[in-house]
Amino acid sequence: MSSDPLPPARTPGQRWDFAAVRAEFDLPNGFAPDALAEAEDAVARGLNGDRGGGREDATDVPVVTIDPPGARDLDQAMCVERTPRGYRVRYAIADLGAFVTPSGALDREATARGQTLYLPDGTVPLHPPVLSERAASLLPGEVRPAVLWTIDTDDEGNPIDVDVRRAMVRSAGRFDYQGVADDLARGDVHPSLAALPEFGTLRRRLATQRGAIELQLPEQEVTSDGNGGWRLALRLRTDIDAFNAEISLLTGMCAADMMLNAGVGILRTVVVADDDALGWLRQSARALGIAWPDGTGIADVLSGLDPQQPESLAFYADSTRLLRGAGYTSFDGEPPGAASHAGIGGPYTHVTAPIRRLVDRYATEVCVAVCAGTEVPEWVRAGMAELPSVMGISDALAAKVERACLDQVESWVLADRVGETFDAVVLRGGGEEAEVLISDPPVLARCDGTDLTEGQRVTVRVTAVDTTARTVTLEPVP
Repeated sequence: MSSDPLPPARTPGQRWDFAAVRAEFDLPNGFAPDALAEAEDAVARGLNGDRGGGREDATDVPVVTIDPPGARDLDQAMCVERTPRGYRVRYAIADLGAFVTPSGALDREATARGQTLYLPDGTVPLHPPVLSERAASLLPGEVRPAVLWTIDTDDEGNPIDVDVRRAMVRSAGRFDYQGVADDLARGDVHPSLAALPEFGTLRRRLATQRGAIELQLPEQEVTSDGNGGWRLALRLRTDIDAFNAEISLLTGMCAADMMLNAGVGILRTVVVADDDALGWLRQSARALGIAWPDGTGIADVLSGLDPQQPESLAFYADSTRLLRGAGYTSFDGEPPGAASHAGIGGPYTHVTAPIRRLVDRYATEVCVAVCAGTEVPEWVRAGMAELPSVMGISDALAAKVERACLDQVESWVLADRVGETFDAVVLRGGGEEAEVLISDPPVLARCDGTDLTEGQRVTVRVTAVDTTARTVTLEPVP
């Protein structure tokens, strides 16, 4: 029997929203008047004086964006091309430094938020929409202030020369992941993306050689059903997703090297797993029937798995234990001893999403100054000391909000299906409670774990749903 209260059947036009989630986490609704006024004033003034001076005119560089359909906060635009010695990546990143006054009202509010939060019924943006969706966004056909990275590589994709400077750019096109995949299949892709697949493939090969830990767990997505409700879907990572991500990762790794050489900056760090964690994971591989030959690194094992197989999903879930201890490390003087990101296989920092993430604006200012041979601004040095704490709090909140929204939709979707049975895969088991992934609808929930093992295909029954508590209770069917 399902728990009370259950939602009444939706009438035509009625909509289930996420007001309860917003209230639970006290998410802001709009911006303070002084922060909003400052943003609007910055847009009205335009790029004069220190905000606009010394910018390269790069409007002839045919950079294009790849983002989810409907996105308007466009941080990144790229152009990848073959050169006589390898490849050249031109990567334009939205320049929030053109609009945000250090220590001003907008800066203070962005610091309090840390990052944009994404809920199915709308975002809680880091910056006011007048900036994030309009004046700062790299919208197609619009001239925008940007920080332009130029990264030249050899034939294997290794960077050999890096330059970063402020510029004015104009996006030559806006694409989404599926659209790019379709264009590639037809052989009619935009020229700026024609070299992306081969370059992305090279960078993925280098990632495996570095020991990068890439987990291809499918993502749960919430989409509108077009009638005031929501549906769940599983989104597998596509090649275009991966290639696009490699451009961002390359830029972040180049930025980290630049900071370490200069002795000032902020890194995204993940502690490298110890021998005990790897030993436990080897036991998991044996239990799941996954081959892990002696002398083979975890990166090679992960890269050879089929993400469609239940054993692979369970092993990916177990491998998340190798990526614990994520954080940010700021330094000014001696580089930190622990500077690596275990998931990437080397030093890394965030510089490619300043519209959506606070730390990127600071890291970008460091790189622009270092590349120009000028002093890192004092406000950047002072602010970086607090960023690890600010971003840590923000990351934790973002994870909680995302999970709460997924839990809410899962409970809505299954509220009128109590007593029904579903096919599922055990992602984590071996105890009194297991974590299982129902295939359709794609629900991730706890289940009585007695006699359940990881990677096992099982049938589960929904025994209770509480849409207020956002919980789903399952039991295995013998």
